[in-house]
Amino acid sequence: MATQGLDSRIYCEFSRLVRLQAQVHSFSFLPKMNAGTALAGRHNSRFRGRGLNFEELRHYQLGDDIRNLDWKVTIRTGKPHVRMYTEEKDRNVIVAVDQRSGMFFSSVNVMKSVVAAEIAALTGWRVIKDNDRVGFSFATPEHLIYHKAQRSQNDLLRELRYLAQRNQALNVDSKNTQQVTFSEWIKSLAQLKLKAATIVIISDWHDTTEQDIKRLQHLQQHNDVLSILVADPMEASLPENIAKNRWVIGDGHYQLSLDTHHKVSAANQSLTTQTNLKRDQLIKIMAMNAMPVIELDTSGEHVKQFKRSIGGPA
Repeated sequence: MATQGLDSRIYCEFSRLVRLQAQVHSFSFLPKMNAGTALAGRHNSRFRGRGLNFEELRHYQLGDDIRNLDWKVTIRTGKPHVRMYTEEKDRNVIVAVDQRSGMFFSSVNVMKSVVAAEIAALTGWRVIKDNDRVGFSFATPEHLIYHKAQRSQNDLLRELRYLAQRNQALNVDSKNTQQVTFSEWIKSLAQLKLKAATIVIISDWHDTTEQDIKRLQHLQQHNDVLSILVADPMEASLPENIAKNRWVIGDGHYQLSLDTHHKVSAANQSLTTQTNLKRDQLIKIMAMNAMPVIELDTSGEHVKQFKRSIGGPA
């Protein structure tokens, strides 16, 4: 697909996704991060320096390595205790990036789909820098696509090229099929039966249901789930003066004429309620594992917002 002359606010180019590699040195969302960052403490039992993870403290059993005796606990209790470790394994990070038709929107500066694509690329480059594996789950208007986690830079470049193609395929006529709802997307992630993975979900979470929240709870039991909410200001509140211009808004199926102040106020009340409910649900489920909800907007400052949210300099 030709990319010459693309407006970077509307579409992302492969070259832009590649250049984001230069910005990964100033932040990290992996367990090595400094105390005080947004995700610090989530992996405070890890001992990355010795390549081991602390698993449990238990009574000494015949055959245990005496080098793992915890002398403080042994002296305090009068019974020998050992600290048990498991080998630290490669981290698999799955970047789930929403490129469905609803993401092709912005009332400010940059399309939500571009925000999601660039943050997905930035995440991928950071994972590769930490010598871990990164895979992708793409939600497009037609399909849900999963590519298993790989460690090589060439594999990441191939994923970013595909991401740019999916991004550039979006337009005002794009419509989602019934097979690409948020529910089906989360269900497909759950069916992967991932263990000890980090799942980064980048979406506007527009069509999230209560059942999806329950599936997220299940995913949280065995994985780290990081939620990134991409939002546009107009999705939370419409300007009051649009009644004068007799706006007509739609979702591809239904239309609503906003030709009176009463209709605008009613629409704003509904939008505000839905936005707050969605945010509160996400914050609640993420708080179960001390994970934040990262909120990004369409102002064009999303890279700075993302790095600031996870403890890096803006």
